[in-house]
Amino acid sequence: MSLSVDTAFKCKGIDCVRLEAGRYFAVVSPLTGSSVLRLFDTENNIEVFRYSEDCSLSRYNSAREIWGLPTLYLPNRFDGGVLKTGDATYHLPVNETLFNNHIHGWAHKRAHKLETAEVQGDKAVCVTSYTFDKDDEMYDCFPVDFRLTYRYELSEAEGLKQTLTLDNLSDKRLPVSLCTHTCINAPMTPGGKQSGLRLTVPIGEKCELNERCLPTEKLLPLTYKDLRYKNGSMRPVLHQINNDMYTAAEGELDGKPFYGVTVTDKDTGKRVCNEVSKEYKFWNMWNDRGGNGYFCPEPMTAMINAANLGLKPDVSGHKELKKGESFECWQRFFTLA
Repeated sequence: MSLSVDTAFKCKGIDCVRLEAGRYFAVVSPLTGSSVLRLFDTENNIEVFRYSEDCSLSRYNSAREIWGLPTLYLPNRFDGGVLKTGDATYHLPVNETLFNNHIHGWAHKRAHKLETAEVQGDKAVCVTSYTFDKDDEMYDCFPVDFRLTYRYELSEAEGLKQTLTLDNLSDKRLPVSLCTHTCINAPMTPGGKQSGLRLTVPIGEKCELNERCLPTEKLLPLTYKDLRYKNGSMRPVLHQINNDMYTAAEGELDGKPFYGVTVTDKDTGKRVCNEVSKEYKFWNMWNDRGGNGYFCPEPMTAMINAANLGLKPDVSGHKELKKGESFECWQRFFTLA
């Protein structure tokens, strides 16, 4: 089995880390927010994440949220840019002017540090980190020091596993809200049909959103449309999906318990699977109007605007870390054919 780590690999002209393990290779970009630019199954010709050789670096940098696997902190929307914690109220810049919200935070827009990149046993491993402190331009509006550590492990048996660790380095309370804006390629194989893709998401209740894409704090029973996610009949592209948010539930994969989503090409039977840890309590689905060759089933540790909601933390997912405390969550991607 081929197993390698290449720290001299360049993608779109920037230094990246290329991991290879068996039929998989992955490209991690520390300089662009520790995003995974590619995950490819060479045996089954499956391009897991949205990627294009023709996409220039400037185009990619203008919208990092819609390529590959970007990790967001703080993700999604905060009403009017306000973020409330147990010991402070912060005012983040309103960068979604249409709805008067702050959206997606800034960690994915920063250059991160490569900590290690090496073969460990049967895995190709890459660890990166981002430390937020007074030297960051966002510190004036959010003076809470923290560190995010990203550990990527690629193996033939497990696929690509991402483990995120959030550490509070401040005396102030640090809100916990993590999400990947997972951009799944459509179609997943060259020559495949977008119309043949089906998305399965094990969901519990619908989180109602208002016209500004903020939760109303109501949890609704599932409608016929919602059940299409649950029973695996939802076509994730070629029609608009605009922030369908749900509580996460346990599902099944080939008759075994599975906490995550699957994408199936019904014409070939090939599948992309995204298993997540139980710290991810919500799924938000979005597809950029449905005609741009990708869709995003986003695992979230907390609801949109969770810090500002009146819901109990065990409902909203809102959590805060004291100084010295850490939070960890993981997910992995693998293919089946």
